[in-house]
Amino acid sequence: MNIMGSREKHSAKYIIEAKFVVEGVVEKHDVIGAIFGQTEGLFPKNFELRELQRSGKIGRIDIELKSAKDRTEGKIVAPSSLDRAETAIIAAAMETVDRVGPCEAKVSVVQISDVRFDKREQIMKRAKELMRDWVVTETQDIEKLLAEVSKEDKTVKAVTYGREKLTATPNLSKAKEILIVEGRADVNNLLKSGYTDIIALEGVKVPRTIINLVKRKKETTAFLDGDRGGDLILKELTQVAQTKYVARAPWGKEVEDLNPAEIRAALAARVPFAETGSAKPAEAKPARAARPARAARPARVAKPARVAKVDPKDAEMLKELAEVAKGLKGTLEAVLVKKDGGKIDEVPVMELVERLRTEADVETVVFDGIVTGRLVDVAVERGIATLVGERLAEGVRVPRGFRVRVFKDLK
Repeated sequence: MNIMGSREKHSAKYIIEAKFVVEGVVEKHDVIGAIFGQTEGLFPKNFELRELQRSGKIGRIDIELKSAKDRTEGKIVAPSSLDRAETAIIAAAMETVDRVGPCEAKVSVVQISDVRFDKREQIMKRAKELMRDWVVTETQDIEKLLAEVSKEDKTVKAVTYGREKLTATPNLSKAKEILIVEGRADVNNLLKSGYTDIIALEGVKVPRTIINLVKRKKETTAFLDGDRGGDLILKELTQVAQTKYVARAPWGKEVEDLNPAEIRAALAARVPFAETGSAKPAEAKPARAARPARAARPARVAKPARVAKVDPKDAEMLKELAEVAKGLKGTLEAVLVKKDGGKIDEVPVMELVERLRTEADVETVVFDGIVTGRLVDVAVERGIATLVGERLAEGVRVPRGFRVRVFKDLK
């Protein structure tokens, strides 16, 4: 029997390795038949080995064996693209095999290895080799390279630009794409994070220099604070100078306070100016107090968003979600579940919003992260019924008919 094909190697996440001893002489097909036959009926049909192999969730099972003195010993290798809990269950099921043909047998799982871990080890090893070759090829040691980079970094300082003497980076007139921020501190913070071609508005009113730049440059992005001031500037830009894109800092934060990772995330989430209704900060604004109907009547404060109550008939579903959530804690990953209950894929939380915009047939999303207003908006737009996260961001409004659950309530 051949070892699993290249396609199965590529898709497998885990490898189950087991050893077996049979008191008699048997062939490979006898061992395979025993594994499939004696695990049949232990679980629902869609979780049986034949069905899992048919759907590609369990790859081709490889058997190695040798016989001597009326005794057969060997090794079983089974690739799995299931999650960790499901893979462990399949491995445990293999150990229940106690006969191969007419002969007594014993199967013991040796290990379950993570293919992705092995890949990371290979990447690390190769990266070290590339770094070593790079240094040798360039005939420069790392200290000299760092000194050159640091020297170049110190030469980049903010200057003034245009008749309003706006804070900007050098050579802005030659730039093909520019970032428009609110103030000098924003420019300096982006410079420290390695960005160039930046100019500041220096106020809520859009200067003539900025208006001219927006008209002249094909690629312009307004990178605004996640506060009321950013909203006002966006409204002003709508009237006098619509940039090509708009990016926002997370709600309650200013661009000058963002670290490099937050800056990258905000710019990666930028949207065309025409879609600025969705160009909101990373978390929705807190709910405002409702306006009073009369001067004598006090304002009614809007109630905070509440997680949907548990319906008794959903107990089984909640139990399954709890198992998935337990396996995700600390991974920063998300699981997409289809309407029929099958799992579509696992994705990193940082890629979740973009994945949901393109994925069809998603019923439920379980992820190790915070349920934000932006994520709720995308889920509702895509027809997703339920979001399950580690916690719910403060002030997020949950639309009627849409369900949000948090890990601590899945019991």
